[in-house]
Amino acid sequence: MSYNYLPLDRKWLHFDQVKNLLDYDQQVSITFDAHERILACRQYLDAKMEDKNGLFYGINTGFGFLQNVKIDASQIEQLQYNLLVSHACGLGEEVPRDIVKLMLMLKIKSLSYGHSGVQIDTVIRLMNMYNNDVLPVIYTQGSLGASGDLAPLSHLSLPLLGLGEVYHEGRKMPAAEALQKFGWQPIQLQSKEGLALINGTQFMSAYGMYCLKKAEHLLAMADLVSALSFDAFDCISQPLDPHIHAVRAHKGQVHTAETLRKHLAGSEIGQQAKSQVQDPYSFRCIPQVHGASKDAFHHILEVFVREINSVTDNPNIFPEDDLIVSGGNFHGQPLALALDYLAIAMSEIANISERRTYQLISGQRGLPLFLVKDAGLNSGFMIPQYTAAGIVSENKQLCTPASVDSISSSNNQEDHVSMGANAATKCYRVVQNVEKVLAIELLSAAQALDFRRPLRSSPILERLMTAFREKVSFNAADRLLHEDMVEAIGFLGRYESLESGVRS
Repeated sequence: MSYNYLPLDRKWLHFDQVKNLLDYDQQVSITFDAHERILACRQYLDAKMEDKNGLFYGINTGFGFLQNVKIDASQIEQLQYNLLVSHACGLGEEVPRDIVKLMLMLKIKSLSYGHSGVQIDTVIRLMNMYNNDVLPVIYTQGSLGASGDLAPLSHLSLPLLGLGEVYHEGRKMPAAEALQKFGWQPIQLQSKEGLALINGTQFMSAYGMYCLKKAEHLLAMADLVSALSFDAFDCISQPLDPHIHAVRAHKGQVHTAETLRKHLAGSEIGQQAKSQVQDPYSFRCIPQVHGASKDAFHHILEVFVREINSVTDNPNIFPEDDLIVSGGNFHGQPLALALDYLAIAMSEIANISERRTYQLISGQRGLPLFLVKDAGLNSGFMIPQYTAAGIVSENKQLCTPASVDSISSSNNQEDHVSMGANAATKCYRVVQNVEKVLAIELLSAAQALDFRRPLRSSPILERLMTAFREKVSFNAADRLLHEDMVEAIGFLGRYESLESGVRS
């Protein structure tokens, strides 16, 4: 068990902290300040509930279209219980483990501000679930991305009541069994708690942060792999000249050109005289294409970091100002737009990668057709490119925006929704696909570079080649390439190079 904690309170949570939480298996804990704010908010709400004539949405009323139905004080606890069980209507695939962990952490973070009215016991139980690896079973379908991620967050919260299912120590089990193991009693929800738990954007936010974490690594690896392809295809270095990029100074473009120059520095292949005047766009325009996706990444990261440092349930409680205010902070439109944008930006990384793979197998620049000896007898790398092309096409279909859609719900009370949850799950699939396409390019570029021997590439790229060849050998004749592709995907996800800024 790790004793390294991520503190959660109203202080700003940064991207590196989120990455470290997953990479180093940290635990979570609210701070003393958060503890006191949660207590103060709950005490304020309890005092408000003494006013028998006060009417507060979701606290002593029904929900959504049933907002005008007053709930008797004796039924408040039943109301919160009913809310969780009635909204746990998720279907589809199970949410991946790391994203469930992020959902739990982000829900605790949102509650730590002391604007949600929950009991301290509820927050402590969520922390105990996270720290003891009791992870709720959550499903990908069911959220419209407004009113919060209602169905996914209901499944997240069911174990508090001893309901639903959880994973613990690698095994799926009824939540009641996990509670019994730890001697935990089901939480008796008080007023507002059910709504505080299931209102919020933590499903979309967790998917977004996970995709951004993976995208950061893939963007760095795309530069590294494309540099390998650049040398393997015997390209001209002139399009990387800093003068070109200084007169069109998009940050991502300038950064990518500089990165490729560093990756290629000292290459014997690069120093050879070239017979061609220009190279195809998929090589010549790497800085412009990769750079645009990097600029998009940084904009999207800003949106998501702001979101995870926000309170997104409803209503919000402000004890210091004696206010309980109902609004719409649960609406996922900022995230829906950003997730669609991230999917598009990352899809382009795969698009241009597949084109480089296609050029490498085309029999040009002194490379054998399909990167294999005895082409005809051997098909070589013909079909990995087919696979990459099919994945790229799938990504194009997945990049149809979800955020332009809406559908009325709750008897037209919730008449505009973001569909950000669909944007989130689509983006996740796109990012996973990008990793596969880059792995196929890596496989092809390494094969092509070996045909340049005895000439050597740069020190950085030769280190990449040495590490990769420990996992996947040169393909001298046809063999089961599926296994090579799977190895390449795993290698790409794990590879770490200080020189290239790649962090796995």
